[in-house]
Amino acid sequence: MKAEIIAVGTELLLGQVVNTNATFLSEELADLGIEVYYHTVVGDNPGRLEQLLAEAEKRSDLIVLCGGLGPTDDDLTKDTVAAHIHRSLIQDEQALARLHEFFTFSKNKMTENNLKQTLMIEGGIAVQNPTGLAVGTLITADETTYLLLPGPPNELKPMFLQNARPLLEELFPQAEQLMSRVLRFYGIGESQLVTELKELIDTQTNPTIAPYAKPNEVTLRLTAKISDAAKGQALLDSLEAQVMTKVGEYFYGYGDDNSLVKVTVEALKAHGKTISAAESLTAGLFQSTLGDIAGVSEVFKGGFITYSAETKEQFLGIDHKLLEKEGVVSEACAIAMAEQARKLADADFAVSFTGVAGPDELEGQPAGTVWIGIAEKGQPAFATLQHFNRDRRYIRQSAVMKGLDLIRRAVTKKK
Repeated sequence: MKAEIIAVGTELLLGQVVNTNATFLSEELADLGIEVYYHTVVGDNPGRLEQLLAEAEKRSDLIVLCGGLGPTDDDLTKDTVAAHIHRSLIQDEQALARLHEFFTFSKNKMTENNLKQTLMIEGGIAVQNPTGLAVGTLITADETTYLLLPGPPNELKPMFLQNARPLLEELFPQAEQLMSRVLRFYGIGESQLVTELKELIDTQTNPTIAPYAKPNEVTLRLTAKISDAAKGQALLDSLEAQVMTKVGEYFYGYGDDNSLVKVTVEALKAHGKTISAAESLTAGLFQSTLGDIAGVSEVFKGGFITYSAETKEQFLGIDHKLLEKEGVVSEACAIAMAEQARKLADADFAVSFTGVAGPDELEGQPAGTVWIGIAEKGQPAFATLQHFNRDRRYIRQSAVMKGLDLIRRAVTKKK
């Protein structure tokens, strides 16, 4: 079954809203074995939407439309689709009852245009909205199936998962489905990763390999087309083993919603270790990144932001002579910062960041020069020199990612 997704909304074309619905729906449809071939965005214009529908029905079995189901004059998706397939709009009684319940409970006055949200296309199946008021429709006409969903992601996602997906599974069971696995890598660029995996990529059939570059990391999506789940798992296991043989040293975790900071925090928890930090050029970004992870208080004791030489002396107790002799952008400074942060916080590990975020030089060092120190209880501290490029923000983010990876490897004793 071939599908395409049409996002309706002028705000999407203007860049005021990011089209996250297409990503979500593509993944969900792929999981059902329905392949998405096209993504399109069209403004709130019935003429252009009509033209797009005429093109889409020639090439796709399923057309999913997002947006334009609301109460305002520019919400014309239902009207346009209904006219296109020569059907009328009728009122859905369940949606109407929900609408009245909403306004009764909220004690707000209901305006007449809100009734638009309770309309569905005649002859279709109403797709109820558990978190909003706009009802959707699933309808087949002339061998093309149309699924109309609202635009707000907080309505579309639960509506699809609870009501639309079960309908698609029941009405359009697929003999084959897609099974995917996401592998995440840090410390290797996309071009190098693809080069290392060139033989596997060039000879891929089923399963397939798709690399995706993200800020400071790369992910690989392994996808198998299968009719049997156990066989699919075996195919993915075999391909993953081949990938790991070539680039396993850079692998850190699985999944679309995973992250290096999450994996690092989980490693600290698993090993019963605590961490502190001393930051100069990152100015608290590392500690803030840790703070994004729920439950990090189990392992994060707190840390220090020492942006100047004076605060490095005052907060961390670093010897003035060391700073005067070596400078703040130095291996010695990074090691001293990490050691002192660990001791003062009584933590098992500490990481430090000092360097030049730019755009100007500091102590004769160019922008992007970064020293990252690692201190571990009972072990000699060390520091590593990094050279990051691009802008100030990217340099700071790159330093944090490298610091996380160094801590992850130190905790797990992975070299």
